[in-house]
Amino acid sequence: MEYTTLGSTGMTVSRICLGGMSFGTGQEWMLEPEESKALIERAIDLGINFFDTANVYSTGESEAILGEALDGYDRDSHVVATKVFGDMNPENPNASGLSRKAIEQELEASLDRLGMDTIDLYQTHRWDYDTPIDETLRALDDAVRRGQVRYVGTSSMWAHQFADALHTSDALGLERFVTMQNHYNLFYREEEREMLPLCEREDIGVIPWSPLARGVATRPHEEIEATTRGRTDQYLEQMSYLQGGGTEINERIQELAADKGVSMGQLSLAWLLHKDWVDAPIVGTTSVEHLEDAVEALEIDLSSSDMEYLEEPYEPLPVAGHE
Repeated sequence: MEYTTLGSTGMTVSRICLGGMSFGTGQEWMLEPEESKALIERAIDLGINFFDTANVYSTGESEAILGEALDGYDRDSHVVATKVFGDMNPENPNASGLSRKAIEQELEASLDRLGMDTIDLYQTHRWDYDTPIDETLRALDDAVRRGQVRYVGTSSMWAHQFADALHTSDALGLERFVTMQNHYNLFYREEEREMLPLCEREDIGVIPWSPLARGVATRPHEEIEATTRGRTDQYLEQMSYLQGGGTEINERIQELAADKGVSMGQLSLAWLLHKDWVDAPIVGTTSVEHLEDAVEALEIDLSSSDMEYLEEPYEPLPVAGHE
C-alpha cells in the first residue's frame, strides 16, 4: 500500500479509500452486513486505513456496519469519513440539509451509529441552497471545537461555490474545508476546467467518487447492462459516460489493459492515481477480488503517451453530480 498526506492536513491516508455506499440493504446490488465486514477486514489486511461513508447510505446502515467492523481494531490507526446533507427522515423537515439544527442532530446520530467519539473527516454531501454558507461553516467549526470532528470537507458543487465557502471561512476565522470529494474519472473530466485547479491552488485534498464510472470503466460497454448494478443502479442512468467519446475511451481502456496484462478497472484506476491533484480515489466495491485488484493498480506504470491515448477521445459532457 502507498500512503499520502491528505491535502494540507498533515494526516496520512492510504492512496485507496474504501467507500461504504455498498454496505447495507438499500439496493439489490449492495452487501449484507457480514459480507460488508469481510470486505472491510480485507481492506485493513491490504493496508487501507481510509474509509468513507455517509449518513444516507442505506439510511444509516453503512455507518453502523463500518463502525462495528472497525470496533476490534486500533481506532487511532484508521481515518474515518462520513457525510451530512441527505434526507434521513421524509417526515422530519430538519433531518436534511446543512442548517445548524440538521448538522448537530445528524452528527450526533452518525457518531452513535459509528460508535466513535470523533469523526476524522466530516463532509457536507452537497451544497445547501436554503442555508447561508456562514451558518453551515459556523456549525462545523463548533463541531471541531467540541472535539466531535477533526477536519471538515465537502463534496460536489460548482467551483464558485467552493471558492465562496473558502473565502467565508477565511474572513470569519472558521475551520476551512480541507477536502473535495468530487465526480472525476476517465469518462467524466469536467472537474478539470475549474474545480481541480482551484483545489490545487488552495492545497485541498481531492478524493474523487465514482473513479470507475459506476462500473463503466471496468468492462466492455456492451456488457454493462448484463450486470446487476448495470440493470438496477438508478444513478448510472443519470450519467452520460458513453456519450461523446465515451465509447471510444472504453475501447481504448480494453486495448491498453490487454497490452499491459491488467484488468480494465485496474488501468482506469491507475490513470486516476497518476493525476497529481488526486490524493485517494474512493473505491466502492462488492467483491474482495475487485478490492485486491484496486490495490494492485498502484503498481501499474503509465507513460505520458499512455495517459494521452486514454484521454484523447474525451468530449465535453453535461455537468453531473452536483445535485
